[in-house]
Amino acid sequence: MSAASVNWTLALPEIALALAGLVILVFGVLQREGKGIVSCTLLTVAAFVGCGVLVALSPDGMAYAGTFVNDGFARFMKMLALLGGLVALVLTLSYRTEERTPLPFETGVLILFSTLGALIMASSANLMTLFVGLELSSLSIYILCALERDDVTSSEAGLKYFVLGSLASGLLLYGMSLIYGYAGTMAYTGLIAAIQQTATLPTGLMVGLVFLVVGLSFKLSVVPFHMWTPDVYQGAPTPITAYMAGAPKFAAFALFLRVMSGPFGSMAPRWQILIETLSILSMVYGAFAAIPQTNIKRLMAYSSIGHMGYALMGLAAASTNGVRATLVYLAAYLVMNAGVFAVITAMRRRGHEVTSISDLAGLGRTDPGLAAALAVFMFSMVGAPPLAGFFGKLMVFAAAWQSGLYVLVAIGAVSSVIGAYYYLRVVKVMYFDASAEGLDRPARSLLFVSGSMGLATVFFILALGPLMAMARQAALALGG
Repeated sequence: MSAASVNWTLALPEIALALAGLVILVFGVLQREGKGIVSCTLLTVAAFVGCGVLVALSPDGMAYAGTFVNDGFARFMKMLALLGGLVALVLTLSYRTEERTPLPFETGVLILFSTLGALIMASSANLMTLFVGLELSSLSIYILCALERDDVTSSEAGLKYFVLGSLASGLLLYGMSLIYGYAGTMAYTGLIAAIQQTATLPTGLMVGLVFLVVGLSFKLSVVPFHMWTPDVYQGAPTPITAYMAGAPKFAAFALFLRVMSGPFGSMAPRWQILIETLSILSMVYGAFAAIPQTNIKRLMAYSSIGHMGYALMGLAAASTNGVRATLVYLAAYLVMNAGVFAVITAMRRRGHEVTSISDLAGLGRTDPGLAAALAVFMFSMVGAPPLAGFFGKLMVFAAAWQSGLYVLVAIGAVSSVIGAYYYLRVVKVMYFDASAEGLDRPARSLLFVSGSMGLATVFFILALGPLMAMARQAALALGG
């Protein structure tokens, strides 16, 4: 194998992050029990920042005999995943269990290795690289969900996600085996050539593609593969829920976009209706199922299902503009979702976590700053201008409209109106319901995350031009 085919320097960010994770793990083990938790988390934060610098400076190219690709699209998705992981790490600094003990030092290490899997997924150029990255990310999350071993709901969340995630991995692997069996290759470039040389696509290849879509849809928690989401979101520790709602979804979307726009791009007329159906089901179900929720973490679970449906509109458009719109939507979703979970992490009363929407009653009077931040995030998720969510929805709606998907756009608009009910209900509870007992004063790290994400949501328009330029370059790199 030639040096050019290996070209390990393209994977330098991933290699550096993996080595940093091993060093931090050894450092944590050598500390006395209960000590070094903050140090390990801060070291992980530093590792993420360093990895982000390496990602930004990394060149384009193929590595490891065509199984690993680095381009503008990979860098864009990697930066989103790293930012999502970084926010979750900051949230863990102030989180305490019901026994008022911090999460174990392994939390940061597991988040690191899960994010490492997300980075590998973003640079996947081969079905086997896809699977390795996906499993590295998923196995870490299974453990993260069950970190609070003495909490039944946390253990239940970890078990449910493990069982259903294993089933999804099996379906994904079966689809990959069918694709390999009919195409004779697992490399994306080889799949493109095999599909273009075939006048009539084999039925087995299309069945394999369906199974591949099913496996990735589970990771995105889109309907009808969403069944794990509400229970896992509610049972997992809140910083872990914040992480699951961010980095892993961005990585799964990176795979979805790269696989569907790349190897199977020429088959768009065949899979477009499938993606449209998933998008419609997710938007409609997410809107209606969230209405009766009384737990804010479950509400955010159904909200995430709906948001993934909106993001899928860009993929359903099957165009460069659609990919660009999806990338901008994911960036907007990152800032407002991270801010919401920072506020949820801050919801404590006498040291105990509270997650009922009714616990927010009177927050506008007892903690005006925190209430204002949450109100901004809720309005942004509705899609109110000029907040981040408005521009995300505007772009995916425009991309779908340009591709002639008028019914999809109409259903998306109606779903947004329905979704406004449960988002604005949270605002109504904070400002108009009778005051409940005030929440504990939030930690500075939580105030920093909620405040910075709130500012990013409000002033998203200032970064929209550069963000759209980067998203366009990423979409063109993917199309190329």
